Amino acid sequence: MKIVKYLFISVLIIGLGISAWVYYPQYQIYKMKKQTTVAVSHKANQLTYLHYFQNAKTPGLHQLAIGDSIIRGVGAGQDENFVSQFSTKLAQQTNKEITFENQGINGITSGELNQLVQEGRFDESIKQSDIITINIGGNDILRMAKGQNFRTVIQDYDQLQASFSKNLSDLSDRISTLNPKATIVFLELYNPISPDDQMYSLADKLLPKWNLHIYEVANNIPGSIVIETTKVINGDHLQNLSSDGVHPNVAGYTAISEQILYQLKHQVRKSSV
Repeated sequence: MKIVKYLFISVLIIGLGISAWVYYPQYQIYKMKKQTTVAVSHKANQLTYLHYFQNAKTPGLHQLAIGDSIIRGVGAGQDENFVSQFSTKLAQQTNKEITFENQGINGITSGELNQLVQEGRFDESIKQSDIITINIGGNDILRMAKGQNFRTVIQDYDQLQASFSKNLSDLSDRISTLNPKATIVFLELYNPISPDDQMYSLADKLLPKWNLHIYEVANNIPGSIVIETTKVINGDHLQNLSSDGVHPNVAGYTAISEQILYQLKHQVRKSSV
């Protein structure tokens, strides 16, 4: 699994390139975050996500989670993944019954997930869901890096980013069409490398370039939110990683679920115009 981590970070570094690209994505993400915080909103008709769920005129809420092994919960027990933990915490905060459906698939890429969504694999679940959680993209990078040389990786990386962005946009658009009232919860991609590694610092600065695509897609979808997993899985919180050094452990999934709830409490829910 250590090789997987190095492949993952190496491709990011090769593809993201020169330092001029390092700070612009961080600035863009910062601007998007600032627009959704409660502190900058004084309008009475704007609710936080948590208040929105609390005010829902239904006795219960349903969460659908789709994506890769992070959604599935690899690294922890069946009831210890963040999907189930978050559902439990949300039930306590809203006094509503929360049901969830975990459709995480180990090893899936954004293209494969988009295909499943477009084919209607999750249509009925999407239509019935109040919250749709998505984590995808890590396997896109790993799949491309496997068996390729340095030059090929450089040539293919720009296309990889474009394909990921389009896949995420396309599947999100279809979800929004099927259920425009659903809250879509996207997760950032995090850096699992140790600060002791010489590649850590550069990788940590370059990762926002990838995550910016997630924020750009979410910014175009009313009722969507991006969860800052990079705040709870990073070089200062390596204790949140499982023994494989890539997936969260129970503590990591707990931290992610708590981060979701924190942002739901402190960010205003965007509504369609």
